[in-house]
Amino acid sequence: MIFIETANRSGASVDERGAEALAERVLRAEGVTDGELGIAWVGEDEMRALKHEHLGIDEATDVLSFPLDGRDELPQGIPRALGDVVLCPAVIGEEWRWPLVHGLLHLLGYEHGDEMEARERVYAAT
Repeated sequence: MIFIETANRSGASVDERGAEALAERVLRAEGVTDGELGIAWVGEDEMRALKHEHLGIDEATDVLSFPLDGRDELPQGIPRALGDVVLCPAVIGEEWRWPLVHGLLHLLGYEHGDEMEARERVYAAT
């Protein structure tokens, strides 16, 4: 079972249920059938602070991913913690699907490149 926890700290109206449904579709299509995932929406100031703290870049961005277990082999009985995807509605506007898919793929170990872009095109269109 995939457990998705969402948090909207952005002050903007977001489609939490749509994001949960898309995340579950992407994860299942990638072969992930169990795990815990966090999806958060934050304001520009919080996103800028996160990007500065973790990447050393002082600017807001559309999405950041904080992977944990990904696809790593885990001992029996240990729940899979996929990690968190953080989105900034002030940067992405209504186009949240592509950044969410992008962030999810990073949690699963994908790096920028043709393979990731092909998956983004397929999943973000669903």
